[in-house]
Amino acid sequence: MPDAYRKTNIRQVSQHAHSEIVGMLPEGAWISRAPSLKRKAILIAKVQDEAGHGLYLYSACETLGITREETINDLHSGKAKYSSIFNYPTKTWADIGAIGWLVDGAAIMNQVMLTRTSYGPYARAMVRICKEESFHQRQGFEILLVLSKGADEQKAMCQDAIDRWWWPSLMMFGPHDSESTNSEQSMKWKIKRKTNDELRQNFVDMCAEQVKVLGMKLPDNKLKWNEERMHYDFGEINWDEFWNVVKGNGPCNKERLDARKKAWDEGEWVREAAAAHTEKRKNRKAA
Repeated sequence: MPDAYRKTNIRQVSQHAHSEIVGMLPEGAWISRAPSLKRKAILIAKVQDEAGHGLYLYSACETLGITREETINDLHSGKAKYSSIFNYPTKTWADIGAIGWLVDGAAIMNQVMLTRTSYGPYARAMVRICKEESFHQRQGFEILLVLSKGADEQKAMCQDAIDRWWWPSLMMFGPHDSESTNSEQSMKWKIKRKTNDELRQNFVDMCAEQVKVLGMKLPDNKLKWNEERMHYDFGEINWDEFWNVVKGNGPCNKERLDARKKAWDEGEWVREAAAAHTEKRKNRKAA
């Protein structure tokens, strides 16, 4: 395996794993505040799914010759990144719906092609992840659909969440192809199958139709169907905001990393106990 190919996969797969684990935080904050027992149970299941996704991906990363501890240390030191979308706060219950519909929807748009990525362990992990993310997207859309048919306050909450999460969701696909330092090479190696801009356009086309079912609007006055291109035209992303968040200056960057470091430190005894138990079983079999 060429070393550059291995390093590119380590960067991408570990970043994906970190995103799944950090992504548990904004939604986990609403488990105790879910509006019903049913909603609570569904949200708990979803957050558990995200933890499982992280484990699949960390395991895939280990097949590339890097330990899980090394990848997590890279996250804690700031060397490794995670999706910038998780550096925004979840202010209302409608945000949980917006994350499901928009954030998980954007993730699926990107991840379906990864089921055919050229690195086998990554592709195989993505098959199950995509199935579960599809459920997450439907769950989020259903939350917004219920709110969109509710009282005026609920409708306003639904629209407010869409307004706040729309542009960060478009940022999830990364910079324009002309400004992406990794996209071209990843396409040649077939790690990626579609470019950032292609995926973003597909996502806009999908959401522009789905939002009509909600009776809501996407916060873009330039959003308009282009008959010639057979795609929706849409406004320009605030790239200053994007790079500011990527560089660690988003609303919740410090909070998210501090939470992960705290969890890692407080979980040390669990890792030590598991390692000791494994060693004990090994010695018992050898005796």
